[in-house]
Amino acid sequence: MTDQAVAAAGSRHFFGRQRELKALRADIERTGLDTLTGRKAPRARVLLIAGKPGSGRTALAEELAAGVADRYPDGIFRARLTEPGGDPVPTAQVARELLAALGVAEPPGAGEDELTEMVRDALAGRRAVLVLDDAVDAAQADPLIPDDPGVLVVGVARGPLTGIPDVRPCTLGGLDPKSAIELLTAFTGSVRITVDPQAAETLVEECGGLPAAVVLAGGWLSTQPTFSVADLAKRLRGLSGDPLTRTFLLAHEALPATAARILRYLSLAPLGRADAHIASALAGCSVSAATTTLADFAALGLVSGGEDGQYEVPGHLVPLLRAQLEERDRPAEVQLARARMLERTVRLLQSCRAVTEPEGSPARRKLAGLPRALRFPNAAAGAAWLRSRQPFLLASARLAVADGELDTLARRLVASLVRALAAHRGAEAAAPELYGLHQLVLDVAERRGLHRERAAALLNLADLDARTGRTKEALLRYRLALDAGRAANDPYATGRAMESVGGAYQELGDWPRAGDWYGRALAQRLARDEQADQARLYARLGAVQTYAGRYGEALRNWRAAAAGHRRLDDLPGYARALSEAARVQEYAGRPEESLRTCEEAVEWARRAQDTRLQAALRLRLADTLDRLGDPAAARLHRSAAERLLETE
Repeated sequence: MTDQAVAAAGSRHFFGRQRELKALRADIERTGLDTLTGRKAPRARVLLIAGKPGSGRTALAEELAAGVADRYPDGIFRARLTEPGGDPVPTAQVARELLAALGVAEPPGAGEDELTEMVRDALAGRRAVLVLDDAVDAAQADPLIPDDPGVLVVGVARGPLTGIPDVRPCTLGGLDPKSAIELLTAFTGSVRITVDPQAAETLVEECGGLPAAVVLAGGWLSTQPTFSVADLAKRLRGLSGDPLTRTFLLAHEALPATAARILRYLSLAPLGRADAHIASALAGCSVSAATTTLADFAALGLVSGGEDGQYEVPGHLVPLLRAQLEERDRPAEVQLARARMLERTVRLLQSCRAVTEPEGSPARRKLAGLPRALRFPNAAAGAAWLRSRQPFLLASARLAVADGELDTLARRLVASLVRALAAHRGAEAAAPELYGLHQLVLDVAERRGLHRERAAALLNLADLDARTGRTKEALLRYRLALDAGRAANDPYATGRAMESVGGAYQELGDWPRAGDWYGRALAQRLARDEQADQARLYARLGAVQTYAGRYGEALRNWRAAAAGHRRLDDLPGYARALSEAARVQEYAGRPEESLRTCEEAVEWARRAQDTRLQAALRLRLADTLDRLGDPAAARLHRSAAERLLETE
């Protein structure tokens, strides 16, 4: 959770706030303005819990959601709208995370409006709870709220979200003294409280009743058995600042120097999340030492989580930790810590991808040489790690690129993440994430003037645009990739870009331009004697000329494609090219020639042992024979095609 309003680490017990819970539950049933005004499609009921960080606002939202879960059987969905450091999360990114939780596939490269509309559509018709944690303002939250009264939206923010109608904030102050003392007792045990109840009341008063401050005070007392509750209250009274800052400073100073340094460096972790590997890389200590230290931090209320080895620094502590980091640690050391974290992440991603390779492959041999802590036992373990760490990994890539000081490591990180996602999930399934990663590569390439990388990124982005129907956007990127490829003197990129420009024009139905660009790409392939590419481009030229009705040129290009495949000993390709030549002959009004060419194609498909191609060609033969007035022969070919498909 973002705010610590729970007791000791691992305890899920909720303290106090019964009055607020009762008011919020009653507000769910309250008749809204939409209903009173007779609006036909009222929006989701929106409840708002307002309070400053550390007040337990997120914990209250979670308790409320859990308490009404039986009335919303379609689930509880959560999204955090502010980064741990205080920066707002882009709404498009929030929408992507919600769509993933809702099990809805997003189109790669979709814009913010399209994504938020998909979220609203996915929630419509569900009886669900949507928790929007730490919203900056109404403009950030409003696009995610569905027009469906079956959804309950629980917003968490510092103050009112002006602009969202019919919302009454439940404003949080401190816990009542009894609940705050119960929270404190969960850390200290009952003896130290009962021997001096007045001191306990004074201490929680010094903490302002803030759950986060009480948790830190309890954690401090749990490690200082020789100090009384009154001693801690006195120390807090002698410090300046707000209650959370004072208790944090005491907790930080009480830590051993090495542990305090690890805690400060955790504020550098993307999303405030870290496991033992990330903590050890940041602090430059062993993985085992980091594991122990993280567990100790959880017991002190300094971090939360730990169920799958991942811990999270509460959002209200991140600014305090960064202030200490700036004061106590040299900038060069901080930059080195970031570099170590990125390098460790790259190595884990490389290991994650390598475990998918066959036994005995170079990647698996290299994997065997890594330390045991960096190896995954099997592909399933690697996939599970990648799935659980994906938000952290994507955030790492974004932050590394935005930093601008470690571009070499950033490029390696993005490349490793692309390969790992493609290896475990497949390029098609991982396309939405890959789109964002290619955009990051493009950002670095443009910043550094890396023309080859810029061309590659533009080609990858354009391919994804084309696949999702954004052909005009793809065409623009292919043209930019061509310019970048020429600047890099990269023949592969320029040839690929020219062919892709032709493909985009073909998709748009502009046959002359498509043929022109295919011709340019073919000229380059001919100059470089790239025979496989020549055969493919002859085929693409033949296709667009067929569409344009230029059957003579189309037939010449299909024959050239067939000859190219035959030179390459590609018998299936040769048979397909012949079949397309037969189609053109038929379009041109030469059915007898088409029949002979198609029979030749069937024979070459038989030699290639391509059963499906044989069946398709026999069906085409049957259609041609029907048009030539020979239905008996047509039936024979159809029967043969059916037998071939049954055999297949």
